Amino acid sequence: MTFDMKRRLAAEFLGTAILVATVVGSGVMADRLSDDVAVSLLGNTIPTGAILIVLISILGPVSGAHFNPAVTIVFAARREIEPPAAALYILSQVAGGLAGMLVAHAMFELDIFQASQTVRTGGGQWLAETVATFGLVFTILAGLRFRGDAIPWLVGLYITAAYWFTASTSFANPAVAIARAFTNTFAGIRPGDLPGFVLAEVLGALLAAAVAGWMLAERSASISQIAVKGAE
Repeated sequence: MTFDMKRRLAAEFLGTAILVATVVGSGVMADRLSDDVAVSLLGNTIPTGAILIVLISILGPVSGAHFNPAVTIVFAARREIEPPAAALYILSQVAGGLAGMLVAHAMFELDIFQASQTVRTGGGQWLAETVATFGLVFTILAGLRFRGDAIPWLVGLYITAAYWFTASTSFANPAVAIARAFTNTFAGIRPGDLPGFVLAEVLGALLAAAVAGWMLAERSASISQIAVKGAE
């Protein structure tokens, strides 16, 4: 089933909005319910992984369920989406992320417009975002190569894990990072720290595309012939 560009962009906007509303809203709820940072992080992690499974399952057939400029950049580099369409996808994702952040603020009766004061900077944080986005994009590309039907679960479970094994709690998404710069809540990132995160995320995504392009390529004819001869 093929959907026109307006519907695809609407799906990217809506999906990213719901994703960010979940990230910010669950962070606020978790922070209110517990004074234990570890418990609050867990309360932020599970809803994020769960909503990704839902969103990719229901909106993937419409737009491909990128919800992430880093993912869109990779597919543009692989020539699986035209540059003009990729630019529109990214604009829709950023706009959707900001809308989701505003809705989360409204739901919890917070100031609608905020700027985060949470410091997230330094080599460890940037490396963590590179690693987080590398893993996310590699998971997507490997999943498409071998288990396309499992992509929603693969992405949801990867992000759930990456919240805990990366020092940055795995933003892994420039649109989400931009939105989180404007919420002074549990999920926030100081606006001044945003450029380092975005650059690290794009770098991680492109590295994953390069590694996946090499590792997951079809075997050469000579290797196939050797395998056949070895089986005789």
